[in-house]
Amino acid sequence: MTPDREDRPPSSDEIAELRARVAQLESGGPARPRPRHHLRSFFAGLLIVIVAILTPLSAVATWASDIVGDTDRYVATMKPLASDPDVQAAVTNRVTNVVMENIDLKTLLSDVAPADRPRLEKALGKLSGPLTSGLSGFVHDTVQKFVSSDAFEKLWTGLNRRVHTAVDKALTGSGGGAVKLTNDTVTIDLAPVIAEAKQRLVDRGLGVASKIPDVHTDFTIVTSDSIGKIKKGFRLLQLMGVWLPILTLVLAAVAVLLAVRKRRALVAVGIAIAVGAAILGIGLWAFRAIYLDGLPSEVSQPAAGAVYDALVRFLRTTVRMVITVGVLVALAAWLTGEGRAATRVMSMWRGGIGAVRDAAGLTGGPVGAWVHRAKSWLNWTVVAVSAVIMLVWDRPTGVVIVWIALCALIAFAVIEFLDDDGSPHMTAAPAG
Repeated sequence: MTPDREDRPPSSDEIAELRARVAQLESGGPARPRPRHHLRSFFAGLLIVIVAILTPLSAVATWASDIVGDTDRYVATMKPLASDPDVQAAVTNRVTNVVMENIDLKTLLSDVAPADRPRLEKALGKLSGPLTSGLSGFVHDTVQKFVSSDAFEKLWTGLNRRVHTAVDKALTGSGGGAVKLTNDTVTIDLAPVIAEAKQRLVDRGLGVASKIPDVHTDFTIVTSDSIGKIKKGFRLLQLMGVWLPILTLVLAAVAVLLAVRKRRALVAVGIAIAVGAAILGIGLWAFRAIYLDGLPSEVSQPAAGAVYDALVRFLRTTVRMVITVGVLVALAAWLTGEGRAATRVMSMWRGGIGAVRDAAGLTGGPVGAWVHRAKSWLNWTVVAVSAVIMLVWDRPTGVVIVWIALCALIAFAVIEFLDDDGSPHMTAAPAG
């Protein structure tokens, strides 16, 4: 009986024919070519580049809108300056100079009655130099004590809250209020501080200080030769403060949907967002040095640096937060891909959790079977909840984002631990 064709081994001719067909397929002979999507890939890449450009602009637009539109945010931004040593020193020196310019020494000496001279000597102390120098030291000491007190902090905070509506006028160039924009400089009027200093000088025995007229002097907040251009850009960014971030997210989503390899595109979007935010952070650092270097000589550089740091404090926080989100998005997309390295990492993740479960002798039972069926939905629920928390959190920092990511990672680990498809779990024996 002749054996069936299926039972006999293939002949050498058949093997040669099979090898020829394999070689033909590998060489790309008559096999149908893979579809090409050059146009889709081009536009997806272009959108990712646009997302990288819009990311820092979105952060600046949101910051610009907040700093003007939110009184509490503005006050929270400016309040720490009241206790900053450099700002206190600059305010003290400025107020001292104004007071000394308006004190009439002749009147001071002629109006002092003989009975009041001991009180004046006690107030001024023993003068080791000229009267003007001693009086200046006395005024400086009095002003410094006030500027270092809680009363000055309350005055500073109240002043900034009252004049917050004038900030918009200052940045749009219309002026008015305690905040003014003239000659490319944003200033705050220190008249209330001078008035309080006058009263304290009188209380300490320098009665002639009561004759100092109401003086308005300015404390510089920002100065720049290109402040006019900044005003125009600021108005534009203020208008785009809400819509530009939304547009950036929409373009990022369109780029991923348009891409042929969507997971790879999502990795690229995360990297683009992180890089765009990092460039903004570097720009803030570089502009600080350029800004301070271009200040007039009469402006205190340490105080100006403190003001700059306070104004961009929340913007720097946003930069760190956006970088963290971008890196996490790229990392998550990469780990869930089919790349060799990502597959190895995920295999180690699942194997490690499975080994812990097997070592404990645990089985999922009905719960494990349900988790196995709903695993995809459970994972996406963790992602959705994490995203909602980040969105509703009031100005999350990079540290907050990291903690949210760690909590999500723990949730993923719990899901993986409970996952049980009912098959026997065996750990591989170590290689001999």
